Amino acid sequence: MEKLIQQETFTQLVKAKITDYNQLVKTRLTSLVVISAVITYATAAYHTGVNWFDMMMLALGGTLVTGASNGINQIIEKNYDKLMVRTANRPVATNRMSVTEAAIASAVMGIAGVIVIGIFLNELAALIAFISLMLYAFIYTPMKRISPISVFVGAFPGALPVLIGYTAYSNQITYEALLLFGVQFFWQFPHFWSIAWILDDDYKRAGFKMLPTYGKDKKSALITLLFTLCLIPMGLMPIVEGYAGTFAAVVAVTGGLILSYLSFNLVKSCENKDAKRLMFASFLYLPIIQLIYLFDKL
Repeated sequence: MEKLIQQETFTQLVKAKITDYNQLVKTRLTSLVVISAVITYATAAYHTGVNWFDMMMLALGGTLVTGASNGINQIIEKNYDKLMVRTANRPVATNRMSVTEAAIASAVMGIAGVIVIGIFLNELAALIAFISLMLYAFIYTPMKRISPISVFVGAFPGALPVLIGYTAYSNQITYEALLLFGVQFFWQFPHFWSIAWILDDDYKRAGFKMLPTYGKDKKSALITLLFTLCLIPMGLMPIVEGYAGTFAAVVAVTGGLILSYLSFNLVKSCENKDAKRLMFASFLYLPIIQLIYLFDKL
């Protein structure tokens, strides 16, 4: 009986530890980042075919690097995560996981991820992955409490998975890679500012300055609209340059117009309900447009 109790206790401890690491690396967010890189890899490889082993190594390396970035983020923001409802139960914030453990795990993941990409893919992709980790963890993260410019800074590491995926195949930064990077770069503004709008009260508790004008006002909404409008010409650029066709053009314009319309509604109302509509639409926009660019080549 005592042995059975010990086994159950051990199982519970293992499950709890797995849950903590799932929260540390932000598994869902990491998956979205990796999917973006993998889709772009496939887009770059369309004319020769996908090397499935390379794609798996990209997914593995990308998961490790992104998980490391998220882990370092939680270490730096430990005392601020405690203040927000959304993040108060994170393992480092609650001391379920020590800073030392999180730091060791993040360092191992980050180093291993860069090595995997460098050995099995190429050094350029590994370098971009390393730069992305450094920008996100050590520049974007502390800047969130300093200025709303952090969202602009964070858009660079946020879009670098596209370059990692493309260069993992091509071993060079091509014009097409830069165009795909640009689409993901501008997409982040309506995406993150709509989230920041909804979570403004929570962010303010921790002193994070995420909205363009520090608050939920028409100027913040208007800036969001202006950046969203950039998605229309940016989404068309791959088509204009001959990297995709008419169907992709229709989808890109339609998607950009829908997000711009929802951003315009936010300008008119300045209400959370319109920010939520923009946020959910932005979740759909990126994977759809990236898959369309891919399928349009096949």
